[in-house]
Amino acid sequence: MAKVVPYRDLKSADLVVDAVYEGEPGGQLAGEALSELLPGIGNLGGFRAAGTGDAKRFVVLHSSGADQDWPDYLDTTTGRFQYYGDNKKPGHELHETSPGGNRLLRNVFAWLHHDPPRRGDIPPFFVFEAHRTERSSRSFRYRGLAVPGAPGLPGTEDLVAVWKTFKGERFQNYRSVFSILDAPTISRRWIGDLAEGIRESPYAPGAWKEWVHTGRYRVLQAESTTTIRSPEQQVPETSEKRAILDAVWRHFQESPREFERFAAHLFALQEPKAVIDHVTRYSRDGGRDAVGRYRLGIQDDPVHVEFALEAKCYRPAVSGKPSNSVGVSDVSRLISRIRHRQFGVMVTTSAIGRQAYEEVREDGHPIIFICGKDIADILTAKGLNTVEAVRGLLDTEFPVG
Repeated sequence: MAKVVPYRDLKSADLVVDAVYEGEPGGQLAGEALSELLPGIGNLGGFRAAGTGDAKRFVVLHSSGADQDWPDYLDTTTGRFQYYGDNKKPGHELHETSPGGNRLLRNVFAWLHHDPPRRGDIPPFFVFEAHRTERSSRSFRYRGLAVPGAPGLPGTEDLVAVWKTFKGERFQNYRSVFSILDAPTISRRWIGDLAEGIRESPYAPGAWKEWVHTGRYRVLQAESTTTIRSPEQQVPETSEKRAILDAVWRHFQESPREFERFAAHLFALQEPKAVIDHVTRYSRDGGRDAVGRYRLGIQDDPVHVEFALEAKCYRPAVSGKPSNSVGVSDVSRLISRIRHRQFGVMVTTSAIGRQAYEEVREDGHPIIFICGKDIADILTAKGLNTVEAVRGLLDTEFPVG
């Protein structure tokens, strides 16, 4: 169970990875946790910087986890943190945001890639995510100390301006990549020195000092464990994403053949290196619905790994009616059809049943599960973040009836 630091102790608390820092009971903005925990930052926004001008003393990156248009993401197995900038609506130039978050991103990544690098000018970034507790809705979980860039990631890919459209208007925002350093605990003494503008502090963690002086990323990585998601964890979290999933299911519920085409398209959307060779002839026995290859290696001399994909357009648990889940027999058919050195993909609008999930993971079968939650997440991440946008895609590319 995660450590919970009560509001009364925040001013003297260290930062401990995955600890929860609790807001004042009552949920009032004045009693939110971050501004009490870290001196000199505000109590609103995703970017909260201490210091004036371009010379920031430290920066808090806060992710609500609920922004379906701009989904921040921390991969704990690699230590990479994807974070979007603050130009999230049309009407402004990329860097013309009142909090100044995109200007900050432009500066720190420019300093990172300067010749010679100016890492000493880059402030430490403390990553938090919203984490409601019983006592306060304005509590946060600390995810780690972040620095811009990542090992092996070129400068052309760690900060990218991406285009989006909102109500017919196009605009740009930044997608940035940070690394979470191997610093499980941040001393309150270092926080105090940073607040006073002391950059060369003896209380700074070793991984931070090493990165500043040498550029080496000593990343905090957590070994992957066997994941078995419960049926509840395979349902979209937000009402918007549940509506998107419901729209997909209703579109294909009488046309399973078209759902097979959509499932193949969805997997290729999620995995750009996947090539769908063909969607097989529809059969009611649950045979392979699509076959393809996954490209590995360099562009000029790739190696391909074949895969088989099956699609199940089952009722999801989003409409108030009983749902249907993918069972052991469904998964067993897919396993029996994949050959040596192949892998399988199961796509469903519903969920993978617990027994089927457990058997696949415990026996080590190379099966990728894409459930209802994943369908909504993939579509949203690709800019199809409203029911209207999804229906437009389905009616145009996958017409039924």
